[in-house]
Amino acid sequence: MLSLYSFIAPPSPCGYLPTQQWSLEYELIAAMSPADYMQRMKEGWRRFGHMVFRPKCRNCSQCRSVRVAVDRFTPNRSQRRVRKLNEGQLSVAIGPPSVSPLKLHLYDRYHAFQTDHKDWPAHAPKDPDDFCQSFIDNPFATEEWSYYVGSKLVGVGYVDALPEGLSAIYFFYDPDERDRQLGTFNVLSLIDETRRRGLPHLYLGYYVQGCPSLEYKASFRPNETLESGQGWTPFREA
Repeated sequence: MLSLYSFIAPPSPCGYLPTQQWSLEYELIAAMSPADYMQRMKEGWRRFGHMVFRPKCRNCSQCRSVRVAVDRFTPNRSQRRVRKLNEGQLSVAIGPPSVSPLKLHLYDRYHAFQTDHKDWPAHAPKDPDDFCQSFIDNPFATEEWSYYVGSKLVGVGYVDALPEGLSAIYFFYDPDERDRQLGTFNVLSLIDETRRRGLPHLYLGYYVQGCPSLEYKASFRPNETLESGQGWTPFREA
């Protein structure tokens, strides 16, 4: 692994919990293998492109990495309903990441909807170069999962295939198809694929209690969270 530089950002209003201040530690990585990143995730890091990051907040420790034990996962009633609604209706194409006007437009529409309905910060149109830095230009091979209804692109997710599991990086979808609960269907699809590949865990990034946009991750059970000084600890059982 080749690190170029690292820094800790000064405290600023938290993007997850409005009453808190957050501060993130960043490191720009020139070269990194899937095994290198697997080790970093065990230390609480996540990444977009070549930039890895983790919380370094003084007064809050609510950001907790969460992973699903796929061999013991059983969907709840709501998740079974989502699976039934979408199976046979959606197709997924898995391939290398790429940028296109269609994906940029879908990303912008998704964020505009989240801003209007979930109080996300206002989002300027995504610049193609910025999109590439976040999702396309990666230190090792990353998968792009594109979901279609017929020929219509309705969702895009980015996934890392690591030695001990799949790791969901980011997912966005067509707001007009929100009744399909595509975010839930994407996670269910990733759980199925993680199990099919014989890997033990699906990594879902940070769970933050009190943040509606992240609390849903705990509904995929049984799961574990990464606790300081304790490693991976059972969190929500089935």
